[in-house]
Amino acid sequence: MAVRWFYLSFYALWFLGLMSIILTIYWMQLWHGGFAWDGTVLMFNYHPVLMVVGLVVLYSAASLLYRLPQSWTGPKLPWKIGHAALHLLAFVLTVLGLVAVFQLHRRSKITNLYSLHSWLGIVTVFLFACQWFLGFVVFLLPWASVWLRSLLKPIHLFFGVIILSLSIASVISGINEKLFFSLNNATQPYSSLPGEAIFANSLGMLVVVFGLLVLYILLVSSWKRPEPGILTEGQPLLRDGE
Repeated sequence: MAVRWFYLSFYALWFLGLMSIILTIYWMQLWHGGFAWDGTVLMFNYHPVLMVVGLVVLYSAASLLYRLPQSWTGPKLPWKIGHAALHLLAFVLTVLGLVAVFQLHRRSKITNLYSLHSWLGIVTVFLFACQWFLGFVVFLLPWASVWLRSLLKPIHLFFGVIILSLSIASVISGINEKLFFSLNNATQPYSSLPGEAIFANSLGMLVVVFGLLVLYILLVSSWKRPEPGILTEGQPLLRDGE
């Protein structure tokens, strides 16, 4: 039952993540004219897509890598490299998402970093960069002592959850801000719940459910990679189900 519930949660999670990406692309394509890397408003449309892909879905994938039962046996280094590489890819896509919006603001002479959404987002990206650097230097490179890694591991895990939570908050506030801007002067205002508002609000709820499921999987103790010689009650069941 434990292994079945784990994989059910896992596959449901990636279905939600894939749907979040597809619906974000569809939103930008259908209601906002598609994509072009040309400094116009079409370039901005990459911003929500890249943030959902990088800051939410790929970040979550990297965070959950150690929850796979396959990672519990054998050398840990390949999983560490995969964890770091996925996070790095997520970070690169996130930075490209920032470039898209900053380029539009520069060409349109719009002030940067004035809204709550932008403050949340830039703090999240800053913490993400610090988290990746700390993980690379302390946990991937071989110089750090076992004592230092043991000391910093709970901090690393804590900020991993914090960054994911901030990522979800940034995406939700970004969806809301985009709707306020795009529907502000429309014939059907946001308050009348036109089709775009219903669609984007639903997308936001989907991202929230995705984030909550990621946090659930991260926090279930029996689905964590066991420490050497230590197993919680559910972990032998997961191993048997490989």
